[in-house]
Amino acid sequence: MTDQSTFGVAGVMGWPVAHSRSPVIHNHWLAHYGIAGRYLLFAVPPEKLEAAVRGLAALGLRGCNVTTPHKQAIFPFLDRVDDLARRIGAVNTVVVEKDGTLSGFNNDGNGFIQSLRDADPNWRPDSGPIAVLGAGGASRALVASLAAQGATEIRLLNRTREKAEEIAAAVGSAVKVVPWEERSQALDGVALLANATSLGSAGKPPVDIALDRLPKGALVGDLIYVPPETPLLESARLRRNITVNGMGLLLNQARPAFNAWFGVMPEITPALRQAIAATFQS
Repeated sequence: MTDQSTFGVAGVMGWPVAHSRSPVIHNHWLAHYGIAGRYLLFAVPPEKLEAAVRGLAALGLRGCNVTTPHKQAIFPFLDRVDDLARRIGAVNTVVVEKDGTLSGFNNDGNGFIQSLRDADPNWRPDSGPIAVLGAGGASRALVASLAAQGATEIRLLNRTREKAEEIAAAVGSAVKVVPWEERSQALDGVALLANATSLGSAGKPPVDIALDRLPKGALVGDLIYVPPETPLLESARLRRNITVNGMGLLLNQARPAFNAWFGVMPEITPALRQAIAATFQS
């Protein structure tokens, strides 16, 4: 981490990157806490990724977020990578240390877990079995983070079983791969159902799952935040389950990054939520 008394610059690397809402979040916090700094968009094509990463320290940046398609490709250019990020197989945050070396982290899964705790302070990863739908990058981040925080039974369901098996092999014995055809039955006794597929997002069909066996006390989370209430969350809400969308992931994953770069652990306020909501207005 560089000198916190100087003007601080961080940003997000991706290709494309113009759609990112991270600048709204971090620049809101910089203004709120009166910190001299700026968070920028860095459009970096894949062939220039190494040069861009090598330049972080030379340019005096505090660090950066990393998004598609660089989350895996960035590994060789970092000096160290956190154990959880290695298990996930992706980095979403880079910190420039005081000596100019680069450390990589992944806050995505923990960000979503924190949003679940925000919605239900009594829920914990070890509260009971967990059902996770999907086996892409978002699922792997969530499953690895749940296991790291004490989850003992994660029922992982995906249309392509091989992808789910890959996650199970990487994360460990807490993950049990269940056939996609048994997704409705897999809800028996769960304390959490999490959708980590794109089903239910804008322009996509809803996830096809019956909630009859879902316990009334179970949390239902969806990593999607556009729309803010997916058909899955609506169905769960009508059953009176506590529901959580992906907005909390977006906001909570940003907090430890901001703290590492600017020395303050920021709060998620109604004003910040309003600022993000405004970006979805047509």
